[in-house]
Amino acid sequence: MKIAVRYYTKTGNTKRLAEAVARAVGAEALPISVPVAEKVDILFLGNSYYAFTIDPEVRAFIRSLDKSKIGRIVNFGSAAMMNSTWKKVKAEADKAGIKMETREFHCKGEFKGVHKGKPDAEDLAAAAAFAKSVVG
Repeated sequence: MKIAVRYYTKTGNTKRLAEAVARAVGAEALPISVPVAEKVDILFLGNSYYAFTIDPEVRAFIRSLDKSKIGRIVNFGSAAMMNSTWKKVKAEADKAGIKMETREFHCKGEFKGVHKGKPDAEDLAAAAAFAKSVVG
């Protein structure tokens, strides 16, 4: 099974989650500025809410994906105040014609002192366990 991990972060929280996911599935965590050139069965995509939606760069990244190269997107991320970005990412994946995994990983993330220290070691371990469960 071929797996890619891409992430977008402004605070570093999602990068830490991406690195935990990547280690768990034997892949490399790369920012969304690195295109997915190879065909992959699973694309783990890390992101968060910024101003009540996904960042325009995440939206552009999903739209840039070649649907013939992506089996499915698996969403993961963190946020201080908002819940999951799954619905926003799914809407973009639908427009791009790419399947979206129904399961996702989401945890609290630190932002301006709120949820200090999050994601923590437990969150990183949970993200890794989630990734392993998706891969099988």
